[in-house]
Amino acid sequence: MALTKTQELQNYIGGQWVTPSSDDTFEDTNPADTREVLAIVRQSNESDADAAIEAAAGAEASWKNTPAPARGGYLNKLAEQMRERQEDLTRAIVQEMGKTYNEAKKEVLFAAGIADFYAAEGRRITGKVIPADMENIQIQTVPEPLGVALIITPWNFPLSIPTWKIAPAVAAGNTVVLKTSSETPLLGKMFMEMIEASGFPAGVVNQVIGPGRLVSHMIDHPSVDAVSFTGSNPVGKKIYEQANKHMKRVHMEMGGKNPLLVLSDADLDEAVDVAVKGSLGQTGQACTATGRVIVEEAVYDEFVQKVKVEVEKFKLGSGLDEQVHMGPQVSDSEKQSTLELINSAVEEGAELLVGGSAPSGEAYEHGHFVQPTLLAGVTREMRIAHEEEFGPVISVMKASNLDETIEIANDTDFGLTASVCTNDSNSMTRALNEIEAGLVKANMPTTGTFFQAPFGGYKQSGSGSFKELGREGMDFFTKTKTKYIKTK
Repeated sequence: MALTKTQELQNYIGGQWVTPSSDDTFEDTNPADTREVLAIVRQSNESDADAAIEAAAGAEASWKNTPAPARGGYLNKLAEQMRERQEDLTRAIVQEMGKTYNEAKKEVLFAAGIADFYAAEGRRITGKVIPADMENIQIQTVPEPLGVALIITPWNFPLSIPTWKIAPAVAAGNTVVLKTSSETPLLGKMFMEMIEASGFPAGVVNQVIGPGRLVSHMIDHPSVDAVSFTGSNPVGKKIYEQANKHMKRVHMEMGGKNPLLVLSDADLDEAVDVAVKGSLGQTGQACTATGRVIVEEAVYDEFVQKVKVEVEKFKLGSGLDEQVHMGPQVSDSEKQSTLELINSAVEEGAELLVGGSAPSGEAYEHGHFVQPTLLAGVTREMRIAHEEEFGPVISVMKASNLDETIEIANDTDFGLTASVCTNDSNSMTRALNEIEAGLVKANMPTTGTFFQAPFGGYKQSGSGSFKELGREGMDFFTKTKTKYIKTK
């Protein structure tokens, strides 16, 4: 057991590191081996949250008046910091969240790319000139920042999600208060160290360490103008309702039960690879993870057997081990939630072919591990066909034809991502057009995005009004002012 140096974390408010006011503390531990304590975390209270919001409000005017290309320059420096600290950030993601080394490294480089992308967007913030109906009248539109943005991020992408929210916010001229997940406070601290090293003016980006209940107080603060949240549906709905009471702009990115359609003409080896990567990558702890694999009956048995062979090859363990394919779940509660949903599927008649429990042995007894699990014979009536497991589970369902695969795919309250494996262009076109999801793919995993393209879901997967990533990611953080100018 390789212990790291234990540290006590602080808030970052108005350009200063400040010890949280509460006496409540907890240990931040490695999910692969909870004997390893990474940090001692002291919780913040309402006074700390108010101080962070007021610091952001105090910096609002000067940051808004900073030229947008200059604001982008700070983001370029942030990207440089991420690349310079790539090894430390990668190892921290592995040790605090549980990803494999390669998964964590990809996240670091992805986050750096996001920062550079929105740095360039600072040079592309433009308005319009609109023809008027009368002589000597000019109409202009000008995008303006909203003000103070409250950013609430989850634990599963502890570097990239804060980046893809904060980068467009500050590029557009907003100031920010970041509330990260209590599962990954160390990554939050490292993020703020890079903000500081990048030279952002005091108060532009602030962070508060604290429990989820602090969010309600922060939303109610009169200086908060916008709320951007990524996380679970129950929490997201509460945030959405509260922000709407104050008519504050709010964006939600929530869960998914993302389908992968495997049609009878698909390359089955490719389809198996797509299914395994989409379901078991990141230990299944991604809102874009494949939640249902819907297979045409003509190739169903062959597909299931091929998947079984691949899943049985998986090795569990610490992500720092190069031989490991999959790390632990982030917490015991996430582990228990996954196991409970697997058990419910078996009780309802699903066939358990691989995994289905916590692994035994000394290497796993102090970690939050769940075996990679393959369930066949899953039907639409089962809980697991509708509830997001957020764990390493492949649930395979049978469909008679293309029509039924699409029907099953749309039989969900969610609509985040989806994919279809097929070599037939007509079937591909139908599936991509008719599946009710904000991001659809062909012959690719449901997971994974490119930062230059917009991302966001339909139905209960998001609030629907705005997208994240891409040029569209700037839209949430700006409002439009229209100017009528009469000239002589």
